[in-house]
Amino acid sequence: MAKNYALEADVRDGAGKGAARAIRRDGKVPAVIYGDGKEPITISLPVKETTMEYNTGQMFTTLCDLKVGNDTHMVLARDVQVHPVTDDVLHIDFLRVNKKTRITVAVPVQFINEDKCVGLTEKGILNVVRFEADLVCSAVNIPDFIEVDLTPFEIGS
Repeated sequence: MAKNYALEADVRDGAGKGAARAIRRDGKVPAVIYGDGKEPITISLPVKETTMEYNTGQMFTTLCDLKVGNDTHMVLARDVQVHPVTDDVLHIDFLRVNKKTRITVAVPVQFINEDKCVGLTEKGILNVVRFEADLVCSAVNIPDFIEVDLTPFEIGS
């Protein structure tokens, strides 16, 4: 399991298109924290740190310790809206989680021992249908990836 990343956020007033545009003009990313039976919190995040974390590609499977004022929330990104042309992060939805929370996440699949696979050495082809697998697991125990050993597979397996 990957280590949690941390972000700092400010509480923002107002919600909706106009307020979000004003936040973006100030060089921040609007976001919301919801879930765990508590009221939603509208926040704004720094663009640089948020974009760097989004570009790692692990924002949806790694927990975040999000500090808002004096409170720290354990959250998981559930939706990230990006600009269709520039790929700038426009808005993020965070789900507040705890140790009892069970969620469905898409975890990457990695294949090992391709050089030792009998089927591949006999001119077979590895046809990968999905590069990610959906898992239902505890929010605090999300695996980084699922590893598949190709050694025992033959052509047609």
